[in-house]
Amino acid sequence: MNHNTLTLAAALAAFSLSACAEEPARPAAMIAAPVAEAPSAAPPAEDRGSLGVDTAAASFAWPAMTVHKSPSCGCCVVWIEHMRRAGVPVEVVDTDDMGPIKQQLGVPYGKGSCHTARIDGYLIEGHVPVADIRRLLQERPQARGLVLPGMPAGSPGMEMPDGRRQAFTVELVASDGTTSDWAHHPARDGSTR
Repeated sequence: MNHNTLTLAAALAAFSLSACAEEPARPAAMIAAPVAEAPSAAPPAEDRGSLGVDTAAASFAWPAMTVHKSPSCGCCVVWIEHMRRAGVPVEVVDTDDMGPIKQQLGVPYGKGSCHTARIDGYLIEGHVPVADIRRLLQERPQARGLVLPGMPAGSPGMEMPDGRRQAFTVELVASDGTTSDWAHHPARDGSTR
């Protein structure tokens, strides 16, 4: 890919990020009963280059997921398609003001992204890979759910044209709002597609 194409791709990604990323104002921390220590952050076994589609997830009995997103957010639509291809039944709710939803579902301050989902009693914030969500539903920790703060390049829905991916960590949100590492996803350069 030539330099001009990469520059254009980076500019489009930055524009997409600015259109989708909004962090609502938050009140003081939401307090709940503490929970047991979170499971260790094990890397997903099925990271085969694409974090969006997990072939093992296709046979998993997925509960329905509700995704709240801005009507103008394109990367949210791409993430939703990753979920659907994995077999997750998804209901989409377009919302102009995501702040109240993030607050109601318990997204910790500073851990927001562009879309917020609910599945089987758990919060899923941002471009979380389907394998991490499946692991959450299988292990059933006492927690609010998972967050992937920001919009990391190369995460599901934020794929780069050359296959690059920045390293990112999905976090488990405990019932008291604290977070711990759930899954680490290493960086990948575009030549290892």
